[in-house]
Amino acid sequence: MRMKYLATSVAIFSSLLVLGWVTHGTGIVKDDPERNIVIPDELTSTLQVKAAFDGEKIYFRYRWPVDRPAIFNDVLVFQDGKWEARGGEALGPNPDFLTEDRVAMMIDDGSVPMFGRYGGYITIGQGLTTFTGTPETDEERTKYLPSTRTDPNKFDTVKPESDLERLRKAGQFIDLWQWRSSRSNPLGLADDGFVAEERGGDAGTGPYTTNFDKATGQPKYMFNPEVAGKTALSIDAVIAGDVGFNDAYYLSAETAVPFDPSLEWKNGDTLPRRFLRPTSGSRGDVVMPKAARWRNGYWDVTLVRDMDTGNTLDDKIFRDGGNYDLAFAVFRNSSTMRWHYVTLPVSLGLEQPAQLVAERIEPGTNPDWKQPWIEIKTFYPGQVTWGRLTDARQHPGADRIAKRVPVAVRHSEEQLALYGVQVEFAKEIKRQWIWTLIASLSLIVGIGININLLMRREEDAK
Repeated sequence: MRMKYLATSVAIFSSLLVLGWVTHGTGIVKDDPERNIVIPDELTSTLQVKAAFDGEKIYFRYRWPVDRPAIFNDVLVFQDGKWEARGGEALGPNPDFLTEDRVAMMIDDGSVPMFGRYGGYITIGQGLTTFTGTPETDEERTKYLPSTRTDPNKFDTVKPESDLERLRKAGQFIDLWQWRSSRSNPLGLADDGFVAEERGGDAGTGPYTTNFDKATGQPKYMFNPEVAGKTALSIDAVIAGDVGFNDAYYLSAETAVPFDPSLEWKNGDTLPRRFLRPTSGSRGDVVMPKAARWRNGYWDVTLVRDMDTGNTLDDKIFRDGGNYDLAFAVFRNSSTMRWHYVTLPVSLGLEQPAQLVAERIEPGTNPDWKQPWIEIKTFYPGQVTWGRLTDARQHPGADRIAKRVPVAVRHSEEQLALYGVQVEFAKEIKRQWIWTLIASLSLIVGIGININLLMRREEDAK
């Protein structure tokens, strides 16, 4: 009987060792599109930034690596008698490169509590669009400031309009500049917006509108053949990257004419789903000296705006000798929504000590950009919400946040990226930990039984 127990315990012990060997390194971090989980191949990257000002205008220059530029965002493709929309949004990288590259910059002048210490983390509430478990609706659940909610962790608890107006007048909003490789860049434009009770655009018109007539189910515009040499692109050429900067690849007043449904459209004919137009009002405050191009593996983008736009409820006003807080987001390799890279907050000084110092130039001149780049680490943030970070039951560092300890003091970008992935797989990690604990205890018990039986066998042999 004793030999039977010994053989059984050896078998169990060996099985556990084999199981541990087979499963070692397989991990639990795997893409799960049903839960909106797609983990980037690279968890960190870099963004280079410079800044300059002349007392009237302020300039920012951004440079970041992209393997292949995405100059289309969403398109209309003719297929079997119908125009179908493709691209624009995807879980993780768009395999057809039909999602544009972007760079975004948040700006605050010290009015928004905690932003200078925790950056964009404070704008991430529970249940935002594309988060695991958030129902798909026509309404986008966007970023927002905690001060705009009666319950900072619940999207639907927006304060009354009178409270929102009071907060806006007190400067509790974030200025948001966005550059888009498809929907603004070709015309040398950007998009000026804000984050407050929502992420929205400033008053006025943005740089694009929809090129589709729902009533007819057809595009509104097509390419002007006298300018583009054709009325449409080919979807195969677009996906292959055969359409480039030297081609007429966007629709605007200069490149388009009204759509003609009587033409013999064929399968694969492709038109941009966006029509580009001049901006107006406060939303058009941010522009470019000239359209950017991707060269040698990098986007190199310059944006410029009046330091004082006069739009104090939409824009943060830059002043000589001022200090500001910035946070950046980079969308690369044809990814959008929350599949971007973000930065920790970065201090900006206008000829003042800061992480990023804006150099003064002569009024009416353009920057020569001879100053060195400031290199900023970017990282994948995952689904980390402000509510989670400030809850001691979910985040051991919540007490540090309560004491206003800046995130950069405690964590590197690499650590934050790994934490973002960990949060997305929190349940799986816990389950794996429990099974590992059970297996470890079983091994210990198995070793103990074996030693006990062997010792008894030796005593019997004597």
